[in-house]
Amino acid sequence: MTDATAHHPRPYDIVLFGATGFTGALTAEYLAEHADPGTRWALAGRNRKKLEAVRDRLAEIDPACAELPLLHADTTDTASIEEMARSTRVVITTVGPYAEYGEPLVAACARSGTDYVDLTGEPQFADRMYVKYHAEAVRSGARIIHACGFDSIPHDLGVYYTVKQLPEDVPLHVEGFVRVNATFSGGTLHSAVGVFSDASGVLRAERERRALVERPAGRRVRISRRPVPKAKVGDGWTLPMPTIDPAIVTRSAAALDRYGPDFTYGHYVAVKRFPVAAAMAAGSGAVLALAQLPPTRALLLRIATPGEGPSPERRARHWFSVKFVGEGGGERVVTEVRGGDPGYDETAKMLAESALCLAHDDLPETSGQVTTAAAMGDALLARLVRAGLTFRVIEQGPTKR
Repeated sequence: MTDATAHHPRPYDIVLFGATGFTGALTAEYLAEHADPGTRWALAGRNRKKLEAVRDRLAEIDPACAELPLLHADTTDTASIEEMARSTRVVITTVGPYAEYGEPLVAACARSGTDYVDLTGEPQFADRMYVKYHAEAVRSGARIIHACGFDSIPHDLGVYYTVKQLPEDVPLHVEGFVRVNATFSGGTLHSAVGVFSDASGVLRAERERRALVERPAGRRVRISRRPVPKAKVGDGWTLPMPTIDPAIVTRSAAALDRYGPDFTYGHYVAVKRFPVAAAMAAGSGAVLALAQLPPTRALLLRIATPGEGPSPERRARHWFSVKFVGEGGGERVVTEVRGGDPGYDETAKMLAESALCLAHDDLPETSGQVTTAAAMGDALLARLVRAGLTFRVIEQGPTKR
């Protein structure tokens, strides 16, 4: 936050943009139940009647929410987005796909020194926003933080937590193994299809970002490209998981000396049975192929609509687990991050707690496009543990020979 902002307080600590969508409504409900006392927050969107309906539901949770301010904001109306950004210290946005709708808000926050959090798992969007707005956000003091849901907080903070269990100032190798029992949202599907259909754009955006990023002096940070991990966690099969998560993890590693002089991270999905692994590989290949042509891409997008999601009863049966195996300096540690429904309930929790952390906690001095580990680290980890996520050490000792 800039000095000018500190001397001229804004009306709100947090504005939630996209509260009428499925995940946005869950985020609003979480804030209604768990926001820090005294938090000044508001709902924003383009349809006032839908916002009023959300506010009515929130008032059933907390009668004080009946007075929540409602702000008009529309991604096609630049003036409304700029006004929303100037009115608050932190903006939460659940309005995706972000490659299609996200840029005006990132631009507004970078200009106005407003902290920003989203749920994107779209690597080309994050890279393009870095190229276009990182320098401006550094000048204004804004913290632009992408991937504040299941992409990529369990992985980013899980590796951060794992690294802290290992010796300092030595080369470190960490691998993450993701298990999920859940249904993901229509918004996630639309974002994934957007990424698959723009493979050349993803690579181009990555190259443009890489040309601007300064490598950490005297240190090396890498994503492992091994198809088979070094470590083995339990029985079953593993496949490389080509998501945004390894990029987020290694950006945290580049920003923080605690990750050591030579850091490598590998990211995998773990399944119990070979037929499931084979089906996942085949399914990913099929989606990639179908996303290339407009007619088949349109068919994919009809599978689920953004704003839709499963019932509370179904979400209550969902869970995720990410195990990490870290080695360095002759030591080995196995850790786990575990939670409930990843695509909706836990994502809403992580997103809301990220915004509350930025609004209220004593944090390191950062600005520009930064990661959750680099910007919020211990403070956000503590919040998520209090909120019910599990971060634990499973085993620790000398490296196995």
